[in-house]
Amino acid sequence: MARRCFLSPSSATLCTMSKSSRVAAPRLEKKTTVTEDSVRKKNVASRPEAKSEPLPATPEDAVSTQDDDAWMHQALLAAQKAEAAGDVPVGCVLVNDSGLVSVGFNVREAAADPTGHAEMIALREASRKLARWRLSDCTAYVTLEPCFMCAGALVHARIKRVVFAAADPKTGAAGSLANVLQDPRLNHRCEITSGVLALEAGEQLRRFFRAKRAARS
Repeated sequence: MARRCFLSPSSATLCTMSKSSRVAAPRLEKKTTVTEDSVRKKNVASRPEAKSEPLPATPEDAVSTQDDDAWMHQALLAAQKAEAAGDVPVGCVLVNDSGLVSVGFNVREAAADPTGHAEMIALREASRKLARWRLSDCTAYVTLEPCFMCAGALVHARIKRVVFAAADPKTGAAGSLANVLQDPRLNHRCEITSGVLALEAGEQLRRFFRAKRAARS
């Protein structure tokens, strides 16, 4: 059986060798095409297996946490004004990228107004100041979990984010009895952060009600 081969890569001369006088020809390596994809696959295969580890906190996270504490402290100061007037100490501040927009505190007893909650006062003041009802660039900081009325108003105002301190197991509508702020049936949902300075807000409320009970006894 005869076999045809190239003696060298540069020669085009064919030779015919018999089976008995066959000379071993140099073995040609198979040509491999190196592509970007093949290099990438090789590099991936040679990498050590990655371990899943929690990501470290970013500077932005730290700034956000500090801001939340600072603004909630302002809401607690507003709540003190309600307490001084004989109302349940609840305060609320609305902020946007420019800073403080409005401050509200509970005036239900002082104004004889059933809608005089801190969030309602802050929303009205913010809308008056900004001359618009849509407050989608604002974050609300409130010392007590919003009730159904206030949660509904926050949704209607298109508030971007709601941060509250103490939970309210009796009337809370941001997770305790219901979650009006994130009800999927509504046309707007707010981001929620809870528990910011919750101990301070809880103690403020307990102190107020202890004083009320002591006054009645």
